[in-house]
Amino acid sequence: MRLFFAAEQAPREANLWNQFIDRIWELLRDTEMWTAASMVLLRIVLIYLVSRLALLVINRFIDHVTNEKKSRRLKLRKRRVQTMGRLLKNASAYLINFISILLILGEFHIQIAPLLAGAGVIGLAIGFGAQSLVKDVITGFFIIFEDQFAVGDVIQTGSYKGTVEMIGLRGTRIRNWTGEVHIIPNGSINEVTNFSVSPLLAVVDITTAYDNTIEDMMTLLRNVLNQLNDGNLIGMPEVLGIQTLAMNQMTIRITARCKPNTTDMVTRLINTEVKKALELAKLGDNA
Repeated sequence: MRLFFAAEQAPREANLWNQFIDRIWELLRDTEMWTAASMVLLRIVLIYLVSRLALLVINRFIDHVTNEKKSRRLKLRKRRVQTMGRLLKNASAYLINFISILLILGEFHIQIAPLLAGAGVIGLAIGFGAQSLVKDVITGFFIIFEDQFAVGDVIQTGSYKGTVEMIGLRGTRIRNWTGEVHIIPNGSINEVTNFSVSPLLAVVDITTAYDNTIEDMMTLLRNVLNQLNDGNLIGMPEVLGIQTLAMNQMTIRITARCKPNTTDMVTRLINTEVKKALELAKLGDNA
């Protein structure tokens, strides 16, 4: 009995195999199918090539608009222009790749509208669940777009002050002068003081006893300041006069316009040179 069923099953399996092979050969000999597949493949290749060409043209246009000569003519900071250029290139690449993927999916007769609706619902859910992340991204975009500060600037936000090492859409990295690195979410940056945008004013107060007359001190200070030769100074420092009077001493104020983020160096330089001059004057009086 078993031999009978086995003998009967073998011809059936062979029959099914032959039918499968016949269908494969019919499919391979179907010229209409191959023509349609070739047209789909051709359209996909064209979509890819057109998208690459469009991205290349957009990148060239962005490079042309954000080049150094254009930024100098429009009086824009070079670092801001470079940052905006990279941001625009990334945004255009994401947009063109997204459109290309949708067009390619359409060639496979995949309904795009339900995908877009589903992506919208998912995006809305993510937005409600990650409001702080959305706030950080939006704030980071406007920091870059409005050029509030750039990489290399010295800024202060809240209790943190240092050099900006990285600006991202999510957070900003600041290194202070002692080496600590602070990573601050962009959404928590409410107020920013930028020390690297425009020239600053160094204010130096010199305290001296009443042993020296005000005329002698003013003359000594002006002679010292006239001999200063430092690349961080913008113009000649100025002696304003007596700032405060105390019981046995007076304070004379000096101001000096200097390059951005150089007030500490200029202040130390003026203090050092004034101290040297006072020591020489005292030695001369003793002689």
